[in-house]
Amino acid sequence: MSGQLGMDEGMFLYWGSGSPPCWRIMIALEEKKLQGYQQKMLSFEKMEHKSAEVMAINPRGQLPSFRHGDTILNESFGACLYLENQFKSQGTQLVPDTGDNQALVFQRMHEVLALQEKLGAVIYYTWKVPEDERHDSAMERNKKTLNEELMLWEGYLEKVDPDSHLAGKNFTMADVMLFPQVAYAVHFGLSSDKYPKLMEYYNRLKERPSIQTSWPPHWKESPPTMDVLKDV
Repeated sequence: MSGQLGMDEGMFLYWGSGSPPCWRIMIALEEKKLQGYQQKMLSFEKMEHKSAEVMAINPRGQLPSFRHGDTILNESFGACLYLENQFKSQGTQLVPDTGDNQALVFQRMHEVLALQEKLGAVIYYTWKVPEDERHDSAMERNKKTLNEELMLWEGYLEKVDPDSHLAGKNFTMADVMLFPQVAYAVHFGLSSDKYPKLMEYYNRLKERPSIQTSWPPHWKESPPTMDVLKDV
């Protein structure tokens, strides 16, 4: 037990509730049995991610912002791979050692960035684009692009066994990356009729302890009422 405390020592995570990149790191920390890390939840609405304490370790003023001792990692992919490599023999092995399995994990986890980008283009369209620059045709184009992306993931999940994970039998870094993005889509009204495999995947993984423990607190308090993705 004292060894684990030593490993956790000096870990600090600034995070925001509901942010998939933050959630990835939190799931990875749980899976690697590093639950003793220090953390501080900040509010995006109050612009706390632009505070001096965050800017001191992340000049982009973004969340997550993660520190382990003198090591600073603010990109969620980098932080998760760092945790896996530093604590490889501890907790869940999230990256297979060799071969096709490792290649598939790396391929799928990086493909998640395309899904993240295309989800954001729809979910945040009215927030990011000034009113006088918005066009229905642009929103429809974004939705079509997102639909094509989601169907790609439907296809990937159709090829895995019913009780499997994204990259095979075991829970891997590919799932650490994908699940928060799928849960985010569900929160914003993803259609279970159009994307049955993604919904099966969501329902299969959502009870995993690392995911339940790190579930966005404000999602627990208020069930999803957003339906921006309902007709994608």
